[in-house]
Amino acid sequence: MKMQTPVSDRVETKGLVYFARMLDKIRLKARGELPPDYFVGMDDDPTMFDARCTRFLGIDYNELVDRTLKGRSDEEILEWCFKCGRKPSEEEIKIWNAFLLKRGWRDEASADLQAAKKREGLEDRDDIQTWVDLHDVEEGRTPRPFCCG
Repeated sequence: MKMQTPVSDRVETKGLVYFARMLDKIRLKARGELPPDYFVGMDDDPTMFDARCTRFLGIDYNELVDRTLKGRSDEEILEWCFKCGRKPSEEEIKIWNAFLLKRGWRDEASADLQAAKKREGLEDRDDIQTWVDLHDVEEGRTPRPFCCG
């Protein structure tokens, strides 16, 4: 089976970053196409992006998996999340997006990001400032600077 990396964390679904990546990982894992070293779902670490996203939306991860594997679009699944969990305001979505896209840059996740860069032999890459940047580089994409427009 051919392995495939998920879409970038930066891909937006109805303005929300990361959601498309989480669903892509669910689908790829179910098909046996997600590389085994990818984190998918919930565990004891509440700081993982999947855990943070499902808490932000007020939904159960296992219910999200079930809904995702029924073949719905990302937009339809997000609408389901809004109905069954919570629908964040535009301001909350902007705050979420900024938080997630900057994670690892001058915050409590910075040391872990630096350790991960070192493990990957990327400690000299100044363009990797966030976890999203690291994901992009590991998956063959060029990191983009965060921009508040």
